[in-house]
Amino acid sequence: MEQPITTLKLQNELDVVLAYKRAMQLSEFTGLPVAAQTKFATAVSEICRNVLEHVGEGTIRYSMVEHRGALLLEAYVTDRGRGIANVHEFLDRKYLPSGGKGQGIYSSRKLVDHFQLESDFEKGTRVRLQKRLPFNHPPINKAVIQGWADYFTHETEISPYAEIKRQNMQLIELMEQLRVRTIEVEYQLQEIQHLNQELQTSNQEINALLQEREAQNHQLAKVNKTLDEFAHTVTHDLKAPLQNIQGLVEAVSDFVGEDSKDEAQAVLPMIQLQVQRMEHLIRDVLAYSLTGRQQIQKKPVAVGQLVYNTITALRIPAGFKIHVPNNLPVLEAEEIYLQQVFSNLLSNAIKYHDQPTGNIWVRVFMQEDWWEFVVEDDGPGIRAEDQEKIFELFETTNDVNHPDSTGIGLAIVRKIIQEKRGKVWVESRGRGTAMHFTWPRSVEGACL
Repeated sequence: MEQPITTLKLQNELDVVLAYKRAMQLSEFTGLPVAAQTKFATAVSEICRNVLEHVGEGTIRYSMVEHRGALLLEAYVTDRGRGIANVHEFLDRKYLPSGGKGQGIYSSRKLVDHFQLESDFEKGTRVRLQKRLPFNHPPINKAVIQGWADYFTHETEISPYAEIKRQNMQLIELMEQLRVRTIEVEYQLQEIQHLNQELQTSNQEINALLQEREAQNHQLAKVNKTLDEFAHTVTHDLKAPLQNIQGLVEAVSDFVGEDSKDEAQAVLPMIQLQVQRMEHLIRDVLAYSLTGRQQIQKKPVAVGQLVYNTITALRIPAGFKIHVPNNLPVLEAEEIYLQQVFSNLLSNAIKYHDQPTGNIWVRVFMQEDWWEFVVEDDGPGIRAEDQEKIFELFETTNDVNHPDSTGIGLAIVRKIIQEKRGKVWVESRGRGTAMHFTWPRSVEGACL
């Protein structure tokens, strides 16, 4: 017997959080012990995250399965990716994961009672995770399972993010009421001006206050937008690794209690990987939040020296060459912002290169009111459909070789350039990527 309960589409981090929640709820419904609930939900979360990082989207289906008189809770995760080349090594226990790649599959297999992995080239991967129910589980039949399915179908999802959105909508409605009241006041003022010109000075002061309030309303809307972005990060992007860390720590505690030190040590790299992912995200969110908020003194900046200092601070593989011309200008700018732009563009050109050797060129062109800078590489290039998306906050191209990418670096670059009223864009046709950005020509300076 196999009776489906609920199905989820896996398209973003929110779906991974929801998949974890559904696994915990179903584990509790079926009477699994607390430790077994955490193991099952953690295994589900890791496999779902693999789908997002390596493919981009997939599906998970929860079912109740009966096998040889025993009931099992099953999660069936599928994707339409390119498949896993070394699938037989995973299944034959010959694969030893290193550097985080493959660690999710390797460790998730230890957290469930039955694990099945199938993968075909260019046809996707299918992972079946099953947890055996205890003999003293609550009564479970088709009607009970259908009741669970109906519950999930009608369950209302409420999150801190949704609550903040609701409050923002209330604030917008209040602002609209204030705007209507302001219009009414303005009409009254016009009538008073016709009746008594002596109030003209007072009316001018009132208009000034109205303009100030309008500016404050505009600033409030901007703050609300920023709050919306960071609420998304705090409630979801940070919540997912925290849940995984909690689940893994409980799994380690359980293994230690069972004197299974080898299994406990096998889970420790997963904890380290989650901590690193969270550290990268917190660091990049902090950098993004500070961009444009600090009052930094402008000064003449020799761009050539700044690029050289940036290169020396990066970890550049031995096979890479960075070509810097001698005609980079001296301009007046906030040095730290210009350094952040070049640091992100140069490090991305190195990080996402698909060869052990490569070339990166820095170029500059003088426009009428702007300097146009270019950082170009001979890497794999960027698909046309991704060239706008890469500048969005928390967006990546799902590079399977860089699961630690947070999708914030190019958002920082765009935010800095927009603060300078410049433009940033990408040009890529086939191999090679050229990242362009403009910077105002505030002060003419000698070239290096």
